[in-house]
Amino acid sequence: MKDLIDVDPSLTGRITCGTLRAGDVGREVTINGWVHRRRDLGGLIFIDLRDRFGLTQVVFNPQVAPDVHEAASDLRNEYVLRVRGIVRARPEGTVNTKLATGEVEVEVHGLDVLNESKTPPFDINQDVDVDEALRLKHRYLDLRRPKMARNIILRHQMVHAMREYLIARGFVEVETPTLIKSTPEGARDFLVPSSANPGNFYALPQSPQQLKQLLMISGFDRYFQVARCYRDEAQRADRQPEFTQLDIEMTFVEQEDLMGLIEQLYIELTETFSAKRIQQKPFPRITYAESMRRFGNDRPDMRFGVELQDVSAAFAGTQFNAFAQTLASGGQIKAIVVPGCAEYTRREIDELTEMAKRSGAKGLATFAVKADETRSPIAKFLTPEEMAAITAGIGAVPGDLVLAVADAPNVVAKTLSALRDEIGRRLSLADPNVFAFCWVYEFPLLEYNEDEGRWEATHNPFSGFLAEDAHLIATDPSKVRAKQYDLVGNGFELGGGSVRNHRRSDQEAMFALMGYPKEDLEARFGALLEALDYGAPPHGGIAMGVDRFAMLLAEADNIREVIAFPKNQRGHDVMFGAPDQVVTQQLDDLGLVLDQKKAVDLW
Repeated sequence: MKDLIDVDPSLTGRITCGTLRAGDVGREVTINGWVHRRRDLGGLIFIDLRDRFGLTQVVFNPQVAPDVHEAASDLRNEYVLRVRGIVRARPEGTVNTKLATGEVEVEVHGLDVLNESKTPPFDINQDVDVDEALRLKHRYLDLRRPKMARNIILRHQMVHAMREYLIARGFVEVETPTLIKSTPEGARDFLVPSSANPGNFYALPQSPQQLKQLLMISGFDRYFQVARCYRDEAQRADRQPEFTQLDIEMTFVEQEDLMGLIEQLYIELTETFSAKRIQQKPFPRITYAESMRRFGNDRPDMRFGVELQDVSAAFAGTQFNAFAQTLASGGQIKAIVVPGCAEYTRREIDELTEMAKRSGAKGLATFAVKADETRSPIAKFLTPEEMAAITAGIGAVPGDLVLAVADAPNVVAKTLSALRDEIGRRLSLADPNVFAFCWVYEFPLLEYNEDEGRWEATHNPFSGFLAEDAHLIATDPSKVRAKQYDLVGNGFELGGGSVRNHRRSDQEAMFALMGYPKEDLEARFGALLEALDYGAPPHGGIAMGVDRFAMLLAEADNIREVIAFPKNQRGHDVMFGAPDQVVTQQLDDLGLVLDQKKAVDLW
């Protein structure tokens, strides 16, 4: 990651631990900070004093200020100090080139211990692994660590750059409410009971979706917001129950306008805050169908190959029952070539097979390509022509391992996508020094929910659709392509959006496909539907995940590393002890009664 340039410390109106340079020699200064490291050399005592701007070495000399030197003997790490002294050039041979302040030190003649500190539960002055539960419990200490402070400053600077970029292009920042009506957005809402209106609830917004569309109808043609959003869903490394997105909406635009705006922004952010190069500019653009065909998912990591290859045609007349039955039932057979892994052990093959089964596949067919033959547990069931088609026919060479899955198309895609990602990690196939961005577009507008027997929006229910697919809405909704687009980076979905329905008739047709009774529309979406009747302009937008991109720029393993006070993987705030139970009086005020059978005492 590139060195970050924070604000000029001199502009803060005080001397910080990152201020002093050779030009300050002879100056009398006062500095505040924490004891980062202490070294007692028997005569002189050296302390590295730390704040978020950096480190400054201060020296306690018994010949200069004996009382102050004696007091310094009791100082320990994380004590809070105010020191007064004279800036001196460091003696020859002791300059620290790793510090911005490394040419100078402060010879101390005055000391105030502003606060003492207990011994921290983990080292703050060393970049060592610490159990995350302990770090989150004492997050205020964790944030003192230079690496974490750096991550938070990086995020701050990234968001500042986003704001500057958009404001310069005529966007207006507008805040929208965080207490709204519960509407279907794809995940469970967090609900907030209203004491003034017993039995009624607000919801925390999963996104400002309807509100930003209403702003377009209001005439604010270019809106953005660094918006807090809330989703009550399962946690993972790149997900939090509360998160931040850069929310954008524009009028009189097509998807090319939105994609161009965001592409240039992300080029500038990457080149400003990362030393990594961008693999390809302009960003590649692939349709959803192509992404699924080549990579098995809609967030492809394009830093390496190992693409999915369809070998179904080679087995059209196979006598191997597992393959024949799959093809007869409308399934497919696809494979990936794993370079240089023909010598994988039985244990390694079993690990991959178990991974395939966890993804839903019935099994995994493997083919080890040798110089003189191809070995496979199922070789005896296949003809020489079929063996050739699944090896040399897809570009496998001696030394390679071929992994094949025969199943329903969605299972094949999910399984080989997971295997491809795993192989990429195991073999370090992805170039660690690049950002590989791409756009994925033309998503299906709808997907069928078998359990509920109705169509659901793949992204959100407000997306427009391609005009050439309009005739399919009544006959084959699964083939209708949406005006939707996602930006993907290094295998992560960074954000997505769509051009919206701006005519009421189109929006109501979408709701009808999703099975909403007409009488429910007014209660759920009445404000937006009515607004569409009042000269709603064509509009579209996008929402970009701030946390996720900050994570990638910081080269962190999960988004908790770039959030000041995150929840853990179970959605718990272990520092404050939340969520927590409340007293009976609070429930009575709200007119609520707990089901004690479901209540859980977390703490």
